[in-house]
This record gives sequence, C-alpha cells and structure tokens, in this order.
Amino acid sequence: MTERSDKYILSFDRSEINRCLLCHDPECSNACPKSDSVGDILRSLYFRNYRGAIKKLDFDCTDCSAPCEKGCILKNKKSPVEIRKILIQAKKDGHNLPDPVLEDADLSTDICGVPLENPFLLSSSVVSSSYDMCKRAFEAGWAGASFKTICTFPQHETSPRFSVLRGRSHAFSGFKNIEQLSDHSVKENLEIFKKLRDEFPTKVIIASIMGQNEEEWTELASLCEKAGACVIECNFSCPNMESDSLGVTIGQSEELVERFTRAVRSGTSLPVLAKLTPNITDMVPIALAAKRGGADGISAINTINSITGVDIDRLVAEPAVSGRSIVGGYSGAAVKPIALRFISDMTRCPELRDMHLSGIGGIETWIDALEFILLGSGSVQVTTAVMQYGYRIVEDMIEGLTEYMKLKGISSLKNLIGGASDTVVDHKSIKRDTVLFPVFIHELCNGCGRCYISCRDGGHQAIKFDPETRRPSLDGSRCVGCHLCRLVCSEKAIKTAKKAISR
Repeated sequence: MTERSDKYILSFDRSEINRCLLCHDPECSNACPKSDSVGDILRSLYFRNYRGAIKKLDFDCTDCSAPCEKGCILKNKKSPVEIRKILIQAKKDGHNLPDPVLEDADLSTDICGVPLENPFLLSSSVVSSSYDMCKRAFEAGWAGASFKTICTFPQHETSPRFSVLRGRSHAFSGFKNIEQLSDHSVKENLEIFKKLRDEFPTKVIIASIMGQNEEEWTELASLCEKAGACVIECNFSCPNMESDSLGVTIGQSEELVERFTRAVRSGTSLPVLAKLTPNITDMVPIALAAKRGGADGISAINTINSITGVDIDRLVAEPAVSGRSIVGGYSGAAVKPIALRFISDMTRCPELRDMHLSGIGGIETWIDALEFILLGSGSVQVTTAVMQYGYRIVEDMIEGLTEYMKLKGISSLKNLIGGASDTVVDHKSIKRDTVLFPVFIHELCNGCGRCYISCRDGGHQAIKFDPETRRPSLDGSRCVGCHLCRLVCSEKAIKTAKKAISR
C-alpha cells in the first residue's frame, strides 16, 4: 500500500480501485453471499470516503472464494478488479483510523440566508435541466440545484458537443463542452420550478438566467421569483454563445456586469449571485462590479476557454462537427487549482468578505469540496463529476465530510468556511530563508531511481544513486529543498524533514 496514511484516509494503494468501473447495479454486489453493499464500498473507496467505506465493511473476506470477482464485468475483457484484496486491506487499515471526537456534525449552511441542508449543489448545466433530473438529484441528497440557464432566445446545439482528456485510468481528467443554454421555453422552465418547489420545499432552486438586454434580465428575475426560485444566478460567463454580446463577453466587462446585475436586482427581492468567468486576468474587479450592481454573492468559476486536442487522423480539433470545431468550455478535475485561486483571490479582498461565494470547478470528492470551503466558499456546485458518475456521488460527499468533521471535533460546517483563507499571502510575505530537506525512508523504497532522474535532469543534482543497493542518498550541500523528488516517488518513500535549515 503506497498512499500516505493519516487521520482521514487509509494507507491505500489506489491503482486497483481506480480500475473499478463503478457499475450501475454492480454484479459484484449481486454475487457476494455476505453483503449486497460491495459496490457501495468500492464506490466509497474510489471517492476517498474511506471512513464511510469501513463503516459499511461489516463482514470478513479472509476465507472467501471471491465470487464478487467472478461477477466483475471486467473478467471477460481484462482481469477482474481484485475486490477481495481491496476489501481485506481496507478492513485491516481501517483498524488504524482513530475514533471520532463527535457523534455527529451539522452540514447545514445557507446562501445569503436561504437555508441549505448541506453545501452540495448541482451547477447550471445539463445535469440540472429537467424536472425528472432534479427530482432524482434531490432524492439522492443534493441540497439544491442551479437550473440550466433560462433565456428567451432559441438555442442551436451542435452534435457531438463534448470531448475529454483522460488520465491513466478511465476517469476524465478534463472535459470540454460546446453546449449552450436551456432548450425549454421560459414558460416550461417556470412550470418546472413550481413543481419542484411544491414537491421539495426544503431544497434550494437557483434560477440561472441570461437576458439580451436590461429589460429581459429584470423580467426573467421577476418571473423566476414568482415561480418559486429561491436564488437568482446571473450567467455572465457561458463561453459558447453564438452572439458576441452575451455570456463570457459580459463577464469580461465591469460596466456590463454592474449594469445587468442592477437590472436583475430591480426585478427581484431574492439573493442574487453573479456567475463569473475565469477567462480573465483578475476576477476581483468584476466581482466588485457585481457587488456595486446589487449582487449578494459570486458563483465561480464557469468553464475555461479551451481546445482539448486535435484528431491527428482527421486533422480537426475536437469535438469535430462536420469537419470543424470551436473553442469551448473546459471543466473537470484539471481546473480545480485555477478555481481555487479565484476563490482565494475574492476571499482575500476585504470589500468582498460579506458576499457569499459558491465554489465551482473540478469537485469530485468531499476533499475537493472541503478545499473550496476552507478557502471561503459557503457552498459548492458540481457538474462534470455528475456527468461522469451520476448523482450518487453526493452520498460519499456528505458522509466523507461528516466523518471528517466528527474526527476534527467540528460541530458545524459554518466553522470551516474560510478556515485556510489567511494562509494564502502575497509573494513578499512567504518565508524564503530556510530549506526543508527531503528524508529517504529506505524500507519503503523500491529502487526505481525516479527521484534521482528527476533531480538530475529537472532539479539541482542533489541525489546520489547507488547502482548496487539501488538506494538514493542526499547531497545536502546541493539540495535547495524543492521536493521534486518527493512528488515523483510512487511509494511515498520520501518524507519532509521536521526542522528547516537556515540558509
């Protein structure tokens, strides 16, 4: 097992669990004579809800013949996932997890006074574009949904309209879309709001809107409030509009953001969020413009202008539509660092600290969500992970975050919001006069020499490699403490020294 062990995770090798396809109605669960929760346990492990997985793992696989693996659908094309090995190791490592400090934790929060059962929302997109979809999401545990953007003008979608970048497993590392707004009429969407409000009175309906002029922005906000929306979200950031005067173009202009936010504010008494684009150097001036216009909060980020790749056989960028493509919106795990940066920028701005931040961008697990919350987000929104894995991921988000809070002794989610925001400082304020050396744990080292190669060719030539023992050693006179070696180590066999050395 090669992943670092701490209070929140297992010392768990993810290479095998990453092969799991997270099937619908998984055959591994159906085949297991001891429990029908095998698939749920694997899913919890996949989404790093380790403590939740251990709670469900109330049976012993030691003497089992692994019928779950005989049921694994990968058995006919590849080797089946080594489920028995995964479960045995997870249960063994689970004994090392400490007991929680609290019996329960409160995940409730709010958007500008509008109560949320938990911080997890669907972002405005295809995953929240119909009554049936929102109904299933609410039943799964999502606290609310930002409905796919309502507008008065017709949409002209392309086919196909998605492309992906993948990591070393089947998972998306990045996702591109060239999709537009809701293809329902305003009347149809308002009827959906009314139906959802009647059936799910505790869920939060966020009406995402886009107008072509001030009058439309005002009217749409008013109509959505009357139909039962709880919050209005101004889509100032869609990168896929046919008109150059809509979407991302608005979000790049302080004047337009302020003007159209003010138009929305005049049409509703509900909280107003401005959904902003990352296709800009600095989001803070745009957020301040939204505040001047009357916004109560910011949703960020929308997708990043991108080209994900080129088909080298057909010689066309992807996705190809009749031999042509366009720049589209990039999302998924790869954009999380960029989204966190923009959230941090706004949290650190004193004039924006009274505004609600709804974090968006690359959230797949409870840990991802927690990172946004710790940097200042009071809620989080998800799309790409739902498109890949389904609404069910919210179960592990809720359980994983709850277990973390119980372990940390944090009774309320509100006490976590912004908990790490002050640790991000300007470039002049970071300490630059000490070095933390890497420390080699030779009993964990597999002798691959990757640390040596990376330091030699991408660092400061501070690692020596013994060809006989196949073990690295440090030349402290050359090491600058960059820790590239630690990052490339597959076995987590390089740690950080506890004490910094002064230069």
